[in-house]
Amino acid sequence: MVTRTRNGGIEIVNLLKTGSAYYAPSAAATEMVEAILKDKKKILPCAVCLQGEYGIKDLFVGVPCKLGSNGLEQIIEIKLTPEEQAALRKSADAVAELVKVIGV
Repeated sequence: MVTRTRNGGIEIVNLLKTGSAYYAPSAAATEMVEAILKDKKKILPCAVCLQGEYGIKDLFVGVPCKLGSNGLEQIIEIKLTPEEQAALRKSADAVAELVKVIGV
């Protein structure tokens, strides 16, 4: 699953050829808007500012979230293996470094 997720973008590009770079972001945005407007309480991956979830604070990270009529209704904390937690921390540290470099 990790490999398929990692390579999903190139798979879409190879299948759709032209205009494929717009497909995934537009499909994701549409799904998020629909979940909110129709109060679906749907769990989707979203970049949200964590406030201690997953041991990360004051940083936007992609995590599973429940979306409904109130927008972000819940950040879902799933149990991670030590390896998964280390990978998430490494990713968050890279984002934090980038934020520092660009001065945001």
